[in-house]
Amino acid sequence: MVTPAPPAPPSPPGAERPGGSSVRVGALVPLTPPGWVGAGRHLLAGLELAVREVNEAGGIAGSPLELVVRDTAADPHRAAAAVDELGRLGVSALAGEYHSVVARAAAARADALGLPFLCSSAVLDALTEEPTEWVARLAPAQSRGWRVYADFVLGAGHRRIAVAADPSVYWASGTRILRDHLAPRGGTVVELDMRALSPADVCDELVARRATALLLLVGHPEPAVPIVRSVRRDQRLTDIMIGAPAGQPEFAEWATSLGDDGAAIPFLRYLPERLGPLGVRVGTALGERLGEAPSFVAFEGYDTIAVLADVLRTHGTDRARTAGSWPRVAVEGTRGRIRFTRTPGIGVWQWAWPPIQVVDRDPARPDRFRVLHAG
Repeated sequence: MVTPAPPAPPSPPGAERPGGSSVRVGALVPLTPPGWVGAGRHLLAGLELAVREVNEAGGIAGSPLELVVRDTAADPHRAAAAVDELGRLGVSALAGEYHSVVARAAAARADALGLPFLCSSAVLDALTEEPTEWVARLAPAQSRGWRVYADFVLGAGHRRIAVAADPSVYWASGTRILRDHLAPRGGTVVELDMRALSPADVCDELVARRATALLLLVGHPEPAVPIVRSVRRDQRLTDIMIGAPAGQPEFAEWATSLGDDGAAIPFLRYLPERLGPLGVRVGTALGERLGEAPSFVAFEGYDTIAVLADVLRTHGTDRARTAGSWPRVAVEGTRGRIRFTRTPGIGVWQWAWPPIQVVDRDPARPDRFRVLHAG
């Protein structure tokens, strides 16, 4: 069963029932602004679909699996408070979260409380300050995915790259990864501080710096949408490539906001070239649930519950046993076989590695994606 998520902090109906027989998993999801609501909706759809299938198959040792949802709204403090609350409610584990900075706050609290957390989507390498046994992650680390993206940019012939960046640990990390990877290969990265520049100013800077590519390290819809519109309409910049490594064009809101202007903007997504039978079946079910093609984030949500259900069935609901089971996980997910390992420089158990693609929306059909590069 799934306890529906409220638009505000109050608990979902029935979430606080003491003495229930359900096996509870807490879910952290951005469902209201300034969180990326589209990503949250897809993540929750994947979590919910997998919970439903687990319960149709008999639940966890005969008990139903219950998802206790909390809206993080992209707020690290709210997420940390939600972890505390979910811990008091007796959840066996935590799942979800999309925003890296929010997931980092949740991971810190989960580690402090001794509460297993399987992070679905956040990619920031430093998800925790110190190595922890309590946290595992399905998404590839930012350093890996963004290096794949940098290789694509170089392969497309770009050496003078500008990044329009908002202030945050996540965007600063992305800029550093790009610069460190591109510089030894003849590329230069110029940072445009979006605290000080308007979209029109960005265009002027791109011309002055003779940049051939602009990467959007900013939030959606603001300021990403106005920047794209401004650049697309500037006759001086007709040949510039716009890119969005963080994946803003993945979601339908991007196409709705920008139409044709939103096409041909390469971004990262974490899907294989071809889905296997499980991925195809789950993708169809997710599409019916969402009313649109599922993003990779929806598949991440499904895989999160698939892993946790396997762990809870095999090792029981004791939190320490769950955390101790990460290195023994071997679960067939929608995008490949999931196993967790220790990866140098990353303090959590990591699926190494999910499939990585660089894709864009086809200018001839913006509702269709083109695979440009894989890594």
